[in-house]
Amino acid sequence: MSHTPTPTADALAPFWMPFTANRSFKERPRLFTGARGMYYRTSDGRQVLDGIAGLWCVNAGHAQPAIVAAIKAQAEQLDYISSFQMSHPAAFELAARLASLAPGDLRHVFFTNSGSEAVDTALKIARGYHRARGETARTKLIGRARGYHGVGFGGVSVGGIGRHKRDFGPLLPDVDHLSLPYDPTRSSFSRGQPSAGAEYADELSSLIALHGEGTIAAVIVEPVTGSGGVFPPPQGYLRRLRELCTRHGILLIFDEVITGFGRVGRSFAAELFGVVPDLIVCAKGMTNGAVPMGAALVSSEVFDAYMGKPSDQIEFPHGYTYSAHPLACAAALAALDVYRDQQLFERAAELAGTWQEAVHSLRGMPFVTDIRNVGLLAAIDLAPLEGAPGARGVALNQACFAADVLIRTAGDTVLLSPPLVISSSEIARLIETITAGLRTMS
Repeated sequence: MSHTPTPTADALAPFWMPFTANRSFKERPRLFTGARGMYYRTSDGRQVLDGIAGLWCVNAGHAQPAIVAAIKAQAEQLDYISSFQMSHPAAFELAARLASLAPGDLRHVFFTNSGSEAVDTALKIARGYHRARGETARTKLIGRARGYHGVGFGGVSVGGIGRHKRDFGPLLPDVDHLSLPYDPTRSSFSRGQPSAGAEYADELSSLIALHGEGTIAAVIVEPVTGSGGVFPPPQGYLRRLRELCTRHGILLIFDEVITGFGRVGRSFAAELFGVVPDLIVCAKGMTNGAVPMGAALVSSEVFDAYMGKPSDQIEFPHGYTYSAHPLACAAALAALDVYRDQQLFERAAELAGTWQEAVHSLRGMPFVTDIRNVGLLAAIDLAPLEGAPGARGVALNQACFAADVLIRTAGDTVLLSPPLVISSSEIARLIETITAGLRTMS
C-alpha cells in the first residue's frame, strides 16, 4: 500500500472544515486518498469499510466505472454551459428520467447544486405558488423538530436542530414547527415504522388554528428524519399529514435528500409509504455523490400556477450558475443507469431484513438505549456519560475507525447508512466492530 505523508499543521490550517472541530481534527487528521466499492483508502494505506456511504450519498459504492467514464467523457465534450436562457440536451434527458421515477404527477424538475439549495428553492416555489394564485397571506412555513434541511437560511429556519440555529439568528420569520412524531415510551427499539404515533400529525390542525386559516404556505418534513436521528414515520402519520395539507390548501414538501435513490428500497420514500407530496427535494444519491447536484421535483399543479404570465416573461426568477451543470448531469444519468442495471434499489429492499436483524442484535449491549431502522438506515442511541454528553459517541467513532470501519456519530447517536452494494458479511463486520467498541467503553 502506498503512503501519503501527513501534511504539516501549517498546510492544514487554511481549510476551515464544515461541521468539524477544526483544532482537534488538525491535531489528529483523518485523511483519505482513495476509494473503491465499499472501502476508503487512508493516507497511511489502510482500507476502511464505509458504513455511511460517504455522507448518506454514495449509494452505488465508490468509483463506479460507468459514472467515472461518463464524467470524463462529458468534460472532454462540454465542460460548462449556463442554463440561463440556454442549456444542453443532458439536462432535459435527466429531468425526464427523474420525473419518470417520481410518484404521482411530480413531472417538473428544477436543478440545484445541493440539498440545501434544493430546500431553499422548494420553499420559494411554495410561497410563489400561493402568490401566483392570489393567496398572498400564505407565507408561513412549517418544519418539524429534529428535522435537517441543509444550511441555507431557509433550511435552517424550517429545520429543527437547535445547535444549527442558535448562533445565526434572527432567522426567517413566519416559521413554526411540528413535534417529532416519536415517543420512546411506546416506540423504542422499533423495527421499521412504529405502530403508535399517527396522531402527531394532528398538531398541524393546532398550528392552523393558531396562525389562522389561509396563512400557511407549506409543510416540509423528511419522510424519515435523517441527521436528527433516523426516525421512521409512525404508521399512518404521513397519510394523515397529507390529508390535512390537502384539506387546508397547504403544500406538502418531502425532503428526500437522504431517502431518495434506493436508500429505503425504492426510488423515493414517498413510494414506500404510499404518500405523494406536492414537491420532493433530492440530492446526494442522485449522482452517487460524484458531482454536487440537487433538484426540486414539482407537481404539475404547482408548475402550472406559474404559467399564467405572458409566455415571453420569466416565470420563476430564481436559479444558480451551476444549475444542470453538464458534468453533474452526466454523473446523474450514469448513476441512474447503474441503479437500474445492477438493480440496487431492489437489492436494498432485499437486504433490509438482514440489516434490521443485524442492527437490532445490538440491543442489550452496554449503553445502548434505543435502536431504529428502515431500509438501509439505522440509528443507535447511547446513554450519555454523566457530565460529558457526546463523549461516548466520540469514543465509539474513534474505536471503530481504529478497527478500519467508518461510522458517523451525532452526539451519542450512531448513524449508519452503508452503500447499497454492502454484502451480508460486511454488514456482520460493521456490527461486530460496533459491538467490540461498545464492550471496551466505560
